[in-house]
Amino acid sequence: MASGARATFLRGNLFRHVAVMSLTSSVGLMAVFLVDFVDMIFIAMLGKSELAAAVGYAGAILFFTTSFGIGLSIAAGALVARALGQGDDALARERTTHALSYGAVFGLIFSVAIWLALPLLVGLLGATGETAQQAVLFLQIVVPSVPFLILGMMGGAVLRAHGDARRAMFATISGGVVNAVLDPILIFGLDLELTGAAIASSIARVVIAGMAMWPLFRHHGGVAAPRLAGMARDLGPVLSIAFPAILAQIATPVGQAYVTRAMAGYGEAAVAGMAIVTRMMPVAFGVIFALSGAVGPIIGQNFGAGDLHRVRRGFDAAVVFVAVVIVVVSTALYFMREMIAALFEAEGVTRELIYLFCGPLALAFFFPGVMFVANATFNNMGRPFLSTFTNWGRNAVALIPLVWLGSVLFGAPGVLIGQFAAGVVFGSVAWVLARRTIARGGRPGVRSEIFGREGRLMALFHARR
Repeated sequence: MASGARATFLRGNLFRHVAVMSLTSSVGLMAVFLVDFVDMIFIAMLGKSELAAAVGYAGAILFFTTSFGIGLSIAAGALVARALGQGDDALARERTTHALSYGAVFGLIFSVAIWLALPLLVGLLGATGETAQQAVLFLQIVVPSVPFLILGMMGGAVLRAHGDARRAMFATISGGVVNAVLDPILIFGLDLELTGAAIASSIARVVIAGMAMWPLFRHHGGVAAPRLAGMARDLGPVLSIAFPAILAQIATPVGQAYVTRAMAGYGEAAVAGMAIVTRMMPVAFGVIFALSGAVGPIIGQNFGAGDLHRVRRGFDAAVVFVAVVIVVVSTALYFMREMIAALFEAEGVTRELIYLFCGPLALAFFFPGVMFVANATFNNMGRPFLSTFTNWGRNAVALIPLVWLGSVLFGAPGVLIGQFAAGVVFGSVAWVLARRTIARGGRPGVRSEIFGREGRLMALFHARR
């Protein structure tokens, strides 16, 4: 296939590109998140609050591992999209090979480190007794599948860089279907409860990896044979994006861990309510969560082609798309809040947290949505450290004091209020920084030390290319 045919985002309606890429990407994401959501329903049906709380604690750690994979997938997608935008198919194929190779190695090392530290990590989140034991057991089964999930995510990112969002979607849908089929069989049929949910999730991750790799070989030229010289050449470009992208992505689970710890002070019912809300968010706003991966190739191809005007228009189209989705979904959540609470047989503080999310907090998710778009812009315009800055600003600088203040003023609901308020603050900051980055053509500013450091790193990146 000719390179021009692959660089599909250099022409055509940008809002349509954003909508199609986001919607197709979100279908796959929502398939996986929906299964996690159904997991929570099944666990709630067992009538054991400690199991629901254990899933909440485990989810915070799995969020951390997923964020590591997202960072690596951002690097793979950005590098391949730029090569395609420049019309260099051979370079795109080599970068696919080397990025996936590094992803496999880094993913294995990372998963081993997490597995060995599971009791410590669960304890740091505030889990105790039977709840802590169940969380560790669940994670001991799921964490070894992390390398497969990372390869699946990276493969999907490369497919989206080629404009092939449909096959990337099918990869995650396949994993979601497998998980959905196995869950009731293992949880209820074989009476494995939480262990059954963990086994189903692990098998689904292997399926996602296989289904993401298959179309790369069949439809996009496969991968090149790894060469030592090529691996050494691409290590710098991969790390220059992956390292800050990983730092940016792990900020979210670190922030969520702090929220979990703060919520643990209000009992298992509060942690269970937070766990339900945490799993509702990606299901309800799956289209928004998909934006970073969906908008990235659009920005990356046009930036690689040197069309900054189209980059700016693409960014603006994505922000408008976020606003439309937020209004529609928030309205639906508000009218469905009673049904959702009843689905989980939620009472007391658990029900209160669900109602809070299905009301004003859902509208406030506009600002994290803008952050997703801004981060995709930073990563694909050679400014990945700005993603690191805004994500850590949201999940540490703003989140910690705001969650503490909300907790003091409003109790358990205040924890969620503080978390979303942090998103409002740094979503606004990210919006401004993204517009400035586009106006400067990706060049760093001269006054900021953060920008100055990034300028040196990106100079090294371009020199190694």
